[in-house]
Amino acid sequence: MVSEPSLQPLKSSQKPLVKRRRKPPKFRQIVLLLAGTIALPMLFYNVIFRRTESLPPSLMAPLPPLVMENGDPYIRALMRTISASESNVDHPYAVIYGGQYIDDFKRHPDRCVRIVAGPNLNNCSTAAGRYQFITTTWEEMAERYHPKADGRWFWKSYSFEPKFQDKVVYAWLKDEEAWGVNISELLKQGKLDEVLYLLSGTWTSLGYGIETNSMSAYLPTIYQQLLEEELQKSM
Repeated sequence: MVSEPSLQPLKSSQKPLVKRRRKPPKFRQIVLLLAGTIALPMLFYNVIFRRTESLPPSLMAPLPPLVMENGDPYIRALMRTISASESNVDHPYAVIYGGQYIDDFKRHPDRCVRIVAGPNLNNCSTAAGRYQFITTTWEEMAERYHPKADGRWFWKSYSFEPKFQDKVVYAWLKDEEAWGVNISELLKQGKLDEVLYLLSGTWTSLGYGIETNSMSAYLPTIYQQLLEEELQKSM
């Protein structure tokens, strides 16, 4: 952070040689009034009209609801906001990195697709599903939060069905020990930016990570729209 300049008074040798004439108070009031008269309509236009025109078409269309039913509307809105930048497609639960789709949800697909742009160029990604879980993260979080494991011990597997993708992420975001804070309470206090910053180490397209995209800047607006939907559903 850049420190503010010192506000020490000028020494007599440092004082300006020429004093500026002060404009008459009435004249300054007239100037400020005129400036305000011009600025307010421009501000209104920029916020209401120009901002709306600049929104991407995908923001205007309804984002897919969660498959999981019930739950904290603040966390539900956050989950949909995450997917708005991570998997903004018609069938987000089935998409894998690169844009292809899967039709088998018995387990995480674990397909390593070559990365063609960004900071991880020429590596490969196994990201899949609505929340773009890489295989190792899915296995770790599924072991903690998945409500239904198949098999035992080393032969355990976890269904990647849409409802389980939702349930794992929901339980993870609700876990105060996992994040060190109560995310739901932060959202209720209006601290969305703080939450997005916190989550950007996991979901790197949330505006503070290494892979922002065309949706990242609109996530606060998206979240507010989705929160209104989720609050209405919870009534």
